[in-house]
Amino acid sequence: MTGRLTITDPEAFIRANTELTPTPHAPEVRLHVATESTELWRKTEEELGEIGLPPPFWAFAWAGGQALARWLLDNPEAVRGRRVLDFASGSGLAGIAAALAGAAPVETVDIDPFALAAIRLNAQANGVALTATREDLVGQDRGWEVVLAGDVCYERDMARAVTDWLEALARRGALVLVGDPGRSYLPRERLQAVATYQVPTTRELEDNEVKRTTVWRFAGLGAKN
Repeated sequence: MTGRLTITDPEAFIRANTELTPTPHAPEVRLHVATESTELWRKTEEELGEIGLPPPFWAFAWAGGQALARWLLDNPEAVRGRRVLDFASGSGLAGIAAALAGAAPVETVDIDPFALAAIRLNAQANGVALTATREDLVGQDRGWEVVLAGDVCYERDMARAVTDWLEALARRGALVLVGDPGRSYLPRERLQAVATYQVPTTRELEDNEVKRTTVWRFAGLGAKN
């Protein structure tokens, strides 16, 4: 029999191929992630394609998301009782941290259906409520009070479109926080640093086992943020 296999139950696949593990820089949050002891960690992109699985960005705690999570957990007053969007959410890490800090409601968005399944499982594991959607929200404004974006500046055209949108939301009055470990297309000249962390990661994902990662906001956009 030839042809691509189909994963009919993403949540069951995630449970079988990940481990529920505390996040290194925000251990208050546990995530279903690929580890060195799981088969998913060792699969090549070609092997993933053969089972119908897009690159599993949701299966790792990326440095930008870890930095956002740490900042939110340490500064809960920034999000408590506020409507939050976690954009390009991946595992849901930043959104879950916002919910643990008292944000409500919390919305997450990601284009990968497996990410949505991972977000649901991770939310359940951490005892928080949030929604997850694949809808294209870039350019939209639904009145979010806080918008979180981790590791979104690794590709030029996407980074430009997303950061222009995020800046527009910030000008409207939203608190927009970007977590970034030094991606190539981060518009630093338009941002100001909020906090910087040394975030544990892995050489499977990054060029160092610890990444200097900054939480940014758009510069000069009103004190009420």
